[in-house]
Amino acid sequence: MRPWHRAMVTTGVLGDMGGSLPVQNVKELASKYPEYIPLRYIRPEVESDDIVVDGSLQTPVIDMSNFVMGQVGYEEELTKLHTACKEWGFFQLINHGASEAIEHMKVVTEEFFKLPLEEKMACAQVPNNIEGYGQAFVVSEDQKLDWGDMLFILPLPASRRNLSFWPQNPTSFKSTLEEYSSKLQSISTTLLGLMAKNLGVNPEELTSKFEDCIQGIRTNYYPPCVHADKVMGLAPHSDSVGLTLLIHVNEVQGLQIRKNHKWHSKKSGNGLTSLKDYVIRVKEGQKDIFYTIGESEKAVKNALFKTEEERAVENSPSKAEEEAGLKLDDEIEEEKQKKIMSNGEYSSIEHRAMVNVEQERLSIAAFHSPNMEAEIGPLPDFAQKTGAKYKQ
Repeated sequence: MRPWHRAMVTTGVLGDMGGSLPVQNVKELASKYPEYIPLRYIRPEVESDDIVVDGSLQTPVIDMSNFVMGQVGYEEELTKLHTACKEWGFFQLINHGASEAIEHMKVVTEEFFKLPLEEKMACAQVPNNIEGYGQAFVVSEDQKLDWGDMLFILPLPASRRNLSFWPQNPTSFKSTLEEYSSKLQSISTTLLGLMAKNLGVNPEELTSKFEDCIQGIRTNYYPPCVHADKVMGLAPHSDSVGLTLLIHVNEVQGLQIRKNHKWHSKKSGNGLTSLKDYVIRVKEGQKDIFYTIGESEKAVKNALFKTEEERAVENSPSKAEEEAGLKLDDEIEEEKQKKIMSNGEYSSIEHRAMVNVEQERLSIAAFHSPNMEAEIGPLPDFAQKTGAKYKQ
């Protein structure tokens, strides 16, 4: 689990989140030395990943306008949501009511990353704090680096905001982020309630844990790279918070998700190449939101994380018996590393961000975690039905 996820989920501390070592600004590096890539950015595995265009694999699309009790299509949309959470851990939201806030947020995000470096550095990260402008999760002088810069801010809870990391330029950034933060928190609460219904539990049991939630918003800038086949904008991972809402600021493709033990790629155009690895490259919708289930949400719901490797052997009784059992709070953080077998109701999905040869790519991710007073563990109603897999 990444450092700030661990702090937010298990300790509730918003101050010391481990921080990140300072590294060279990637936009400046790409601008000054377009043909040069430092060794720390080169990812040999990227070159070995073969990408296939496969239009047959469609990402789930959830229409939020159908979630009106008693309306025709309500139950059908609930079923679609349950299937998307259970089989994908990832889906696209439409008709969510936040299009205006999204468009405003896109504008200020593009304006911020266009600023001269010295102006952006006014919001730079400081030691032992994940907030600010820079690159996240750099904990070693030897680790591989992502080909991208980011600005990370914690808008919620409002009482814990640190405005020293909020850009003063563009001048509308603060009010725009506040509006965006509020809209996405509302959407998240609605989704959590609907998922609780699908799990057969009282929605209040789940949504109450996200009242006064911890929300982190990360704006990402991925410069173009002439050697895009050698770098990654963001390394493969699954989000460790409750849920993530992601939007794409421009139309440059780059989001990739792993599905069915393979990487598949989907983009416009015809053609199919049969190779050993596959990647789904999701085409970004201008006003659509992509949603991913996070690990703390699975813990709250009593649904354990399942990796692709685990799914490949999940029918093995001996493995299941060996690794089944109750997990302690701080063991939740290590689910991916330990590759624990699970029969979780909802599962997370692995994804990554790639870069473009000629064009910059921008995105905005909003992470939502339970409030600092919440105890992370199985919901009582759900645990009674399925048997607890976590302790509080």
